[in-house]
Amino acid sequence: MASKTLVGAIDQGTSSSRFLIFCSKTGELITYHQTEIQQLLPKEGWVEEDPKEILQSVHVCIEKAVENLQALNLSVSDIKCVGITNQRETTIVWDKLTGQPLYNAIVWLDTRTSSTVDKLIAKTPQKDKDHLRAYCGLPITTYFSAVKLRWLMENEEPVRKAIQENRCLFGTVDSWLLWNLTGGVSGGVHATDVTNASRTMLMNIHTLRWDEKLYGFFDIPMSVLPEIRSSSEVYGQMKMGPLQNVPISGILGDQQSAMVGQMCFKPGQAKNTYGTGCFLLMNTGTEAVESKQGLLTTVGYQLGKNKPVVYALEGAVAIAGACVRWLRDNLGVIKTSEEVEVLAAKVDSTHGCYFVPAFSGLFCPYWQMDARGIICGLTQFTTKEHIARAALEAVCFQTREILEAMGKDSGIPLQSLQVDGGMTANQLLMQLQTDLLGISVGKYHNTGIRPSMPETTALGAAMAAGAAERVGVWSLDSKDLSNITTDTFNPCIREKERDARFIRWKLAVQRSMHWETAEDVVD
Repeated sequence: MASKTLVGAIDQGTSSSRFLIFCSKTGELITYHQTEIQQLLPKEGWVEEDPKEILQSVHVCIEKAVENLQALNLSVSDIKCVGITNQRETTIVWDKLTGQPLYNAIVWLDTRTSSTVDKLIAKTPQKDKDHLRAYCGLPITTYFSAVKLRWLMENEEPVRKAIQENRCLFGTVDSWLLWNLTGGVSGGVHATDVTNASRTMLMNIHTLRWDEKLYGFFDIPMSVLPEIRSSSEVYGQMKMGPLQNVPISGILGDQQSAMVGQMCFKPGQAKNTYGTGCFLLMNTGTEAVESKQGLLTTVGYQLGKNKPVVYALEGAVAIAGACVRWLRDNLGVIKTSEEVEVLAAKVDSTHGCYFVPAFSGLFCPYWQMDARGIICGLTQFTTKEHIARAALEAVCFQTREILEAMGKDSGIPLQSLQVDGGMTANQLLMQLQTDLLGISVGKYHNTGIRPSMPETTALGAAMAAGAAERVGVWSLDSKDLSNITTDTFNPCIREKERDARFIRWKLAVQRSMHWETAEDVVD
């Protein structure tokens, strides 16, 4: 049987779970397995997932990927460690005595907490959503975990009761998986890493500790919170399944993990991941840059307990791939998500049609939760092809807004952008992106088993796990990182046209704002 040094990565996302196995010497993807996750939509604006389904999907992915590995004549004993990367902010509470969830996972894009946000902002001295930003780098919005946990405490009696009886544990998806995989009720490790903790609104991003000013503001007891650790260290061992006794030694929130996987290790390097949402992070070095443009200041990574923490600026677009899914599932204009490229390519422009997909409000840099989606500029000649193209352009315009804000905050103009995620397989989208930015867009070209596979998120978790102290099977030294081919897209339109289209986009965005208030939702 052949032998390679391998590293596994659990990639638990909004719509699916995956387990990927990489060769630590080359970064090559050896095999993987993927399982879809069902989203539960009990009310308008509510998005939930079953924590038990999330956990079970991970078990299935590990088992199937290991079977694939053995079919390749490779041994499971070659897997030296496992990393975890996960959808961030998604909030899970569970009973530490039974291991049972106390409620479904509330997903990051869920907006049920609008009225909770209003109440929290109302109690700040200046009625200011940025009241806590100096400590946690984040505004008070529906997006982050503390607000979701506050809602659960106010609205769910089983959660309140479990907290009173000291039975409740809180965690983001990484903590839920880590606790279960390392033993659950029989000594499971209740921990998280600095990147996931930086998305809760409860961690001080300067001290990297839970801050009483923060958890006190939300009236959240310290007893429910996991221990904060670095992104690259041994957290515990797998207690069951084909990887029993293999250490879990890397944890990164999905977007930070993609930043590591894209090797954005220098200040000014940026990446955009195109998935359900769209997420752009730029490395700002060891200084936390406070944004004046509505961006988030977040922890980028800390690759070892004694290593420096590296910060990032982040912009988030709530609806990217989800916009294409809406065209497919709600309007029925395409049968598969892949068809959107063919449809949009049938026309040479949107002919003045603009689509602002603010289904859950506008995120960065506006933070207008009362915005709603609009399609404008329609004429009697507008077709589904124009709307499909406008949907793709919407992703690109929102990316440009975030990049411009990052340049203003950091003082570093971006020369190029590294991209990853499922939507980067769409060649038209990538060309529209470079056209509307006016800079080149680079995508890692993987010649392995599935060239379009959005693997950099999982790769980052594998790198963090393999590089951990006491594991040491993956070098992060730049001279040891293998050269990876990049597909580069370059702009083909004039600056005047690019800027004119961007001005029209901003006009459309203004018209989507202040559409719905929290009071309307309650009524």
